[in-house]
Amino acid sequence: MNRVLVAGVGNIFRGDDGFGSAVMGRLAGHAWPEGVTAKDFGIGGIHLAYELVDGWDGLVLVDAVDRAAEPGTLFVIDPDLAAAEAPPVSMLDAHDLAPQAVLAMVPRLGGRLGRVRVVGCQPASLDDGMGLSAPVTAVLDDAAALVLRLVEEAVLAPAEGEAPVGAPVGAGPGGTDREAPERRR
Repeated sequence: MNRVLVAGVGNIFRGDDGFGSAVMGRLAGHAWPEGVTAKDFGIGGIHLAYELVDGWDGLVLVDAVDRAAEPGTLFVIDPDLAAAEAPPVSMLDAHDLAPQAVLAMVPRLGGRLGRVRVVGCQPASLDDGMGLSAPVTAVLDDAAALVLRLVEEAVLAPAEGEAPVGAPVGAGPGGTDREAPERRR
């Protein structure tokens, strides 16, 4: 059984940056399969990094992402983890670590990352203030359903080093840093 972490991130005091927390709120009380843990990390990027050091087979990260798309557009992103750079230790701010920086820190902390998928939403505004914009609010249920689908895929995925049933060794997802718009509003 794969261990999968679902992590919401973002700042609820910066408009649509609260998307990850809002999606986690929609998923509150969901009966997760064995091996799945869901948490809202908010702006606690360092806490997420330390959680990831514990070893997870998969991570579904939920966050606002700017891809210059129409506000409310949902994306599934397979980030290029090799391209992520961890900030110098002297530059760490426990309350302001971007998700890419968090992911890059995990190996430096002695951990390893399993497969990472990001459910992202194009924000309309990241200005100071609480509350999501109408286009982002309108896709919260779709985003929650997308998270559930990705968790199901992650739980059922073969363990690291195993090939999917019926597939030749080495088969699996192609390149990284792939992103696909899931839905436009």
